[in-house]
Amino acid sequence: MEPALGAHELLHVFSFLEARDLLCAAQVDKMWNEVARTEELWRQLCCRRWSSFKASGIVPGTQTWKEYYLCRSELEFRMESGRPGKDFVCTALAGHIGSIDGLAYISTNECRFDGREKSVVCSVSSDSTVRAWDLREGKEIWCSPCQPTALVNLVTYPQLQLVVTVDEQGLIKAWEAETGRERASFCLPTSSSALEACNHPEGPFLLAACAEGNLYTLMLPQLQLVSSVTAFPNSPVQLLCSPDCQWVFASTQNSDLDPKVFHTASLLYPLDDETPVFTTFSSCVRPQACWAPAEAARLIVMHPDGNSMQLVITTYELRAKKCKKKVDIVVQQIASFLLPDTIKPPNLMKSHGSQVLLLVSGLQLVLFTIHGLQLAAFQDHQRPITSVWVDPSRVITSSLDLSLRVYVWNKEKKFPVLKSCYHLLGGSHRWASGYMHVESDSRSIVGVEARSVGTSVLRSFCFRVERG
Repeated sequence: MEPALGAHELLHVFSFLEARDLLCAAQVDKMWNEVARTEELWRQLCCRRWSSFKASGIVPGTQTWKEYYLCRSELEFRMESGRPGKDFVCTALAGHIGSIDGLAYISTNECRFDGREKSVVCSVSSDSTVRAWDLREGKEIWCSPCQPTALVNLVTYPQLQLVVTVDEQGLIKAWEAETGRERASFCLPTSSSALEACNHPEGPFLLAACAEGNLYTLMLPQLQLVSSVTAFPNSPVQLLCSPDCQWVFASTQNSDLDPKVFHTASLLYPLDDETPVFTTFSSCVRPQACWAPAEAARLIVMHPDGNSMQLVITTYELRAKKCKKKVDIVVQQIASFLLPDTIKPPNLMKSHGSQVLLLVSGLQLVLFTIHGLQLAAFQDHQRPITSVWVDPSRVITSSLDLSLRVYVWNKEKKFPVLKSCYHLLGGSHRWASGYMHVESDSRSIVGVEARSVGTSVLRSFCFRVERG
């Protein structure tokens, strides 16, 4: 008779098992059960399944690695299944008496299952208020005093628990996310054209652009002015900050002005009598752009071709080259392709990973590689798509047909494959005119549902986890 394996030998064998097999092994006897519960085994499973996993996602003393693995697996299953009444709770959050013009999460996106997890969003409205909402509880947390004019945009800083808003006259304010207390203010000379939250390694800062073409860099939480530069004279500026916050793409719809990329270090630490470091992208008028989230400085730009006016999509990589006391920006084109005539001019563009591009054209969601290979095309909506949310796990589209469509990434092949899963429906078509915007975190989805009387409500979908 062969001798039974000891605990040390079992631990080695179990290290090659997946979670399902490990759970089965735990049913054999007392020793197998004890070895199968070893924390290191479940920690390794977590790290293998979630490549971006961080140990900080677990609060010591409140849950084991096994509990975390099982809870997160259940949550992902429910978010992929989307069964009404089983997987999520749907709540309409009414409070604003005007249209909602901005929405952002203030809670962090980390997965935790210790009873302290929250999904909190903030919204601004034409009713001149900013409000915070607890999606899990389905209630309003606080509402600001009515401001002098309508609020038109906001950004959030979850790590600072800070909300920054701007009104239609260019007045920027910072608010404490937990209480709604006003912290600081800064007034632009004209109306705002863009706000961008930048979580720089040396400290978070705010980029604000105004209709006259100036770009302002403000330090938080006091909204202290660091620098001001004219990006495009007398033309509203749009902004996109790179994933590592080292670069800022600035563009305008003025057909005579090419877009620019600024090196953020020169905005944060301006030198007397020296202009910020930037480079211009020639022949890229009226562009749409996005940064590849898995790369530090990979910029994807869509613009009309100068000769045929057919749309071309070009991918660049940027780096800063120091030469004595001067910094030069090196731009390398790594891919380019003409958009097929069969695709109508897209109105939205997003990126996933480092190679995949998502384009929204009317009712369609189309996926390409940066080299022009079409991966998939979906037409799940009955009316035009109004916004798209993309993260490492899923894609969500909102539409005027009063539905949200949820897609899930499958990353087992050379290029990620997107699977169409289910619709999340809004309220009555009698009262609502469609979803205008959608956002998501690790355990909830929230959409802005426009009402036909000119107001908006938030509709949240909070996914259940029964383990733990």
